[in-house]
Amino acid sequence: MLTQQTVSQLKALKLDGMARAFEEQLVMTASSSLSFEERFGIVVDRELAWRDTRRLERLLKAAKLKNPQACVEDIEFRQSRGIDQRMIATLAGCDWVRHAQNLILTGPTGAGKTWIACAFGQQACRQGFSVFYVRVGRLFEELKIAHGDGSFTRRLAQLAKVDVLLLDDWGLQDLDQGARNDLLEVLDDRVGTRSTVITSQLPLEHWHAWLQDPTLADAILDRLVHQAHKLPLKGESMRKTNIKPDSSPAT
Repeated sequence: MLTQQTVSQLKALKLDGMARAFEEQLVMTASSSLSFEERFGIVVDRELAWRDTRRLERLLKAAKLKNPQACVEDIEFRQSRGIDQRMIATLAGCDWVRHAQNLILTGPTGAGKTWIACAFGQQACRQGFSVFYVRVGRLFEELKIAHGDGSFTRRLAQLAKVDVLLLDDWGLQDLDQGARNDLLEVLDDRVGTRSTVITSQLPLEHWHAWLQDPTLADAILDRLVHQAHKLPLKGESMRKTNIKPDSSPAT
């Protein structure tokens, strides 16, 4: 009776990891040979591991990654892809996120840009950073609606708080003046404080022309490119070659 009461109290305190570890120790005969300090240490360690797992689950759910299974350990380093393995290893430490730097992935369709970007997004989640994935076209649609219903300022504030904002399919569609202004607002809130990841089929040197407005283009690219790690990809489409593990779906 007392045991069940203890378990219930631990759960009421939201110490589910400790509750599970306590129940396990009750049925594990090997635990009886351990000292009180050792058994208590195991219970505390289990609670910490439980919280870490739950936090990661929450972060990954909120990130809405297109490829949630992507991870940096599975990146394919074929020579034809032109990926700098040392650069990937360095970026995997996520110091670029801690220093509010950006990441730009460019290359032809199917080269694996989105998959690798999601892998870095997952890695950031694993290290406790918040991440949010969105296609650029959909983001502009959402912001346009937000202007209409009065939620634009609130949405900007939400985006500004995300540690890593992953903008996919940059440069696929023409922008109107409203979209260019919104893009500047989003990036201006993040410069020097948060990180942004861009994936694009459009080579970096063509971005200024794509933005069309020279003044806004200068302002946008200054906020985005100046503090950015650049990862150009090349080679045949991963969809055609069906190379695993990072072959699904690649953009």
